[in-house]
Amino acid sequence: MEQTLKPASKTAKSVSKGGGLISERVTDSILARIASGEWGPGHRLPGERQLAEDMGVSRVSVRAALQSLKTQGLLDAVQGGGTRVIASSAAMDPGMQELVRVNCENLTDLAEIRSILEMWAVGRAALRHTPEDIAELEAIMAATEADIAAGKHKIENDVRFHLAIAKAARSGIYLHVVSVIRGVLREMVDYHRYELFPTREDDRNILTQHRAIFDGIKAKDPEAAEAAMRTHLGWVLERYAKERASKKS
Repeated sequence: MEQTLKPASKTAKSVSKGGGLISERVTDSILARIASGEWGPGHRLPGERQLAEDMGVSRVSVRAALQSLKTQGLLDAVQGGGTRVIASSAAMDPGMQELVRVNCENLTDLAEIRSILEMWAVGRAALRHTPEDIAELEAIMAATEADIAAGKHKIENDVRFHLAIAKAARSGIYLHVVSVIRGVLREMVDYHRYELFPTREDDRNILTQHRAIFDGIKAKDPEAAEAAMRTHLGWVLERYAKERASKKS
């Protein structure tokens, strides 16, 4: 929820002219939106004028707050003007992708770590989702079903499904974690759909499992959503184990 920051006295007004305490309160207000997940990685912030009007402070205070958050590595300037939220550790992504490419064991480790994280996220999503989140997930499910009916393999829908759950969890820190591994997640899903799960039967199984996850979220039933995600990712990890065993034999 946005906090209106209006100077309460002449002293407060004078402080705002030089940045000072008012800018710190503006910084905290922006940080609260980032931390809640309302403004996730890549989100473009309103302009200085709009932020100042919304918060009831001067543009000087807003500018000082934005500069402070840029220094902390949470915001970045957008080419052509404006400011956006960034993931300060996004540079890890290429290195992580390289680790996965050179050693398949690392991909298995990442799949196990991902299963732990997504179990947590789906439970949160069941409790904190918005009507917009449900509409987005419904659209993704419909697109997935249409692609499978047409005999297509579209990894974009799988990636979108898991990213939509991350968004619905309403956690700024989790969104930043996901932004770090987003590139690897895409490669992982690509490997799943074209190597581990290439058949039409696999497509139907994935659709059924995603549907159960979605139903749990929509019903605001975290236990059901977590159980469905456990079944889905357990099925994936079981296939990983079989693939690894076949390569060793």
